[in-house]
Amino acid sequence: MDTERWQRLSPLLDELLELEPDERAQRLHALREDDAAMAAELETLLALEDGQEDFLAEPLVAPMAGTRPGSAIGPYRLERLIGEGGMGQVWLAARADGLYQRRVALKLLRPGLADSSLRLRFSRERQILARLAHPHIARLLDAGVSGDGLPYLALEYVDGEPITDVCRHRNVPVAARLRMFRQICDAVSHAHANLIVHRDLKPSNILVTPAGEVRLLDFGIAKLLDGELPVVEQTRTGVRTFTLHYAAPEQIRGEPVTTMTDVYSLGVVLYELLTDLKPYRLKRQTDAEWEEAILAADPMRPSQAVLRPDEATGTDRSAQRRRSRWLAGDLDNIVLKTLSKRPEQRYPSVEALALDLERFEAGRPVQARAQSWTYRTQKYLRRHRWALATGTLVTAVLASALAIVGWQAREAVQEASRAQAMQDFLAGLFEQAGTASQSGQALDLRGLLDTSVERGNRELARQPRARAELLGVVARIRTGLGDYRQAQSLLDRQALILDALDDVPSSLLLESLAQRGQVLARLGDPRACIDLMRPSLDLARREQSQLPLQAAEFYSQLGRCHRGNGERAVARQLFERALEQQRDLGDSPVGEVESLIDLADLRGDAGDLAQAQQGYDAARAKLRTEASDRHPLLVDIGRKLGDLQRAAGQPAAAERELRDALAMSIELHGPSHPDTLALRRTLGEVLIDQGRYGEAGLMLREAQRLLLARSDGRDAELRTGYALVARVEWELGDLPAALAAQGNALALARAGGDEGDIADALHALAQLELARGNAAASQPLLEEARALRERRYGADHPLVGDTDRLLGEVLVARGDRDGGRARLERAVQLTRRGYGPEAASARSAELALAAQRFDDGEAGAAPQLRALANRPAGTPAQRQVSWRARAYAAVAGCDGDDVDAARRQLDQIAAIVGRAQPDGGVVNREIEALRGRCR
Repeated sequence: MDTERWQRLSPLLDELLELEPDERAQRLHALREDDAAMAAELETLLALEDGQEDFLAEPLVAPMAGTRPGSAIGPYRLERLIGEGGMGQVWLAARADGLYQRRVALKLLRPGLADSSLRLRFSRERQILARLAHPHIARLLDAGVSGDGLPYLALEYVDGEPITDVCRHRNVPVAARLRMFRQICDAVSHAHANLIVHRDLKPSNILVTPAGEVRLLDFGIAKLLDGELPVVEQTRTGVRTFTLHYAAPEQIRGEPVTTMTDVYSLGVVLYELLTDLKPYRLKRQTDAEWEEAILAADPMRPSQAVLRPDEATGTDRSAQRRRSRWLAGDLDNIVLKTLSKRPEQRYPSVEALALDLERFEAGRPVQARAQSWTYRTQKYLRRHRWALATGTLVTAVLASALAIVGWQAREAVQEASRAQAMQDFLAGLFEQAGTASQSGQALDLRGLLDTSVERGNRELARQPRARAELLGVVARIRTGLGDYRQAQSLLDRQALILDALDDVPSSLLLESLAQRGQVLARLGDPRACIDLMRPSLDLARREQSQLPLQAAEFYSQLGRCHRGNGERAVARQLFERALEQQRDLGDSPVGEVESLIDLADLRGDAGDLAQAQQGYDAARAKLRTEASDRHPLLVDIGRKLGDLQRAAGQPAAAERELRDALAMSIELHGPSHPDTLALRRTLGEVLIDQGRYGEAGLMLREAQRLLLARSDGRDAELRTGYALVARVEWELGDLPAALAAQGNALALARAGGDEGDIADALHALAQLELARGNAAASQPLLEEARALRERRYGADHPLVGDTDRLLGEVLVARGDRDGGRARLERAVQLTRRGYGPEAASARSAELALAAQRFDDGEAGAAPQLRALANRPAGTPAQRQVSWRARAYAAVAGCDGDDVDAARRQLDQIAAIVGRAQPDGGVVNREIEALRGRCR
């Protein structure tokens, strides 16, 4: 078969092979009416397809041997075929002559085609491309003829995808699609300016690079308006050189083409870009129906087309409706104008089309619509909507201002008066302080604060907001000084003023609530803090974008109160929210450090000591780097690290940390500040852990003396201080002093009214009475403590087990050995279950029971004592239980044959305890008493 015949048959055969049998028969009937011989030849080829599986396995027009990967065409070496049409091939090729390196798209005539008209068209494409130099048109780089006489064009290689595929697969917004389309228009306009009509504009000839740039390709059938006679396009059964779906009506009719032919094709591309659909919806996808639609059918408006149910779009209905609203109106009219059947009804040029799209994007009236007064007015209003809205708003504000000018004037006068009053007030206050200092009187800060409040009540009586702000400032200073009761009184007065105001600023309200919550937490009432702050949590959330600092402080304080109440999960959420706010501020390192400390506290509460220490270390490093190496928060971090190291069984490291923190606290806060006193107490406890009871006694007595000097007698710290003094006096052997201190602790606990605190104080006092040998006085104290703990915590709580242990020892001491054993067995059960078998309290209960069994002469008591002695001991309390258990086990040998060995064991234990507790102590005295039993 000759080449020309195959070129006519090939597209028709492809079309017929894709049709169903009924549709294929109808199409052949139509072809038979135009060209009976061609229809018969097509029927013959179709019959071969039905009878042979290898039909068309080999091309009817054999390719030339030279066009295969690796072949040389001129100075280029072919790499791979990247495109193929009815008349030509495009190969990816590389320069192979060594002059320079470059990859090109090498366009060749299809091998085997010798039609002179095709070679003429190839030469014309070279001539056309030589005229064009535009950033959005693939450039002609080289041209020539191979050694086999095959003409070629070396074009810029564009690594891209068809524009419609890019937009559809990446879901590109409509605005971005229009920007890319305007690049196409710019390229086509450049071609038209050079008297070139492309005639085959379609998505496959418009590629988008990975950088988002558009490139126009394939001027193979372009027309030179200044050097070529009109060409009649062949249709129906002839050879068609254009792509049917994007062809203009005049191309279908075989009429001469003009620049407006390209305008129509661009309209089809624009329709597909905006809708992801073709402009015509056909029942059968045949060439005849396409030609009929292009010539006679009106395309559906794009805004309506995107609402059609179409599975191919893969778009949800809401997205379709949004796109339809975008397209409705101007874009509908622009697209339909480009698709007009008659060329004179389209845009007169590609520049006019691009200009109308620019008008649409700028919000101006487009030429595709009738320029009515209503339309132009609507466009003006929409284009200037922000300016008009602003102007309208300004006008409304001015009108409102005129209506309330009197009220605003009064507010302005009041605000100025309040500011001036605050300025005069503070100036007068510090002038008074300066006068007192010059006269030789010592400056009393607390007295100055009291004076400021008194003067504020007088001079700001008619300015309640200013007075509330003053009370808040003074309360904050009082809190910093550790005067929590005085700060609470000031904040309560501030709250009464704010409740009476109608327009309290949110910033002032959040600050007031955070301060009040802080004071309640410092006074040991986290539940009251939560009840106060929790109702305003929604206010903090609403205002956090406008008031990030106040919101962060509110979240932090509320989180601390939840932590103090044992609600760690809620506290974590609030701390993390506060940290996020502080980091968003960007210039608040101290606030960020506070949040890091809060989160580390939670890790410590959960027993994750390593993570907690990392958190404190990070907070301290940030504080020293970004704020100050003498910041008060360093005191707090040092105390918390000391607590951690003490819990981890590292008393020496804890002592170093606490001593450094104490020195800084004395320097920054003074010796009587609550933080300083708390550090003294904690350091005293660490010294107790090391058996240095003499140093601990000095530290704790001094702390208690300073606390008494500044306390109103209701502080929880005062009760805790008395209990610690009682503990150290007992260890030092001064039972009268210990009883007196613990009696004070019990009195304060009863005054506070908390059942848990009362039970703790009763238990400690009963232990001292038992140590004094007064079991009769100890028993009622323990029975009261047990009743309180059972009522508060439940009968199976381990604290009840602690009380049962001591009560069992009391009953044994009073001669009720059976009752005592029952209590001790119950204590073992409750403490092991509640604290865990390795806890010091559980071990103490086991030791008390084993010691009673040993005293009763039971054979199994000694092995139980030895087992207790050999269990790992990490904390000071565990070590003391182990020492006592070893001593009791050694005493068991005193009744045997090797009394000397038992005495040597007791001597060794006494030496170990003496080294660990150089100042003696209760355990030393107990072991000494056991050594006496061996003598």
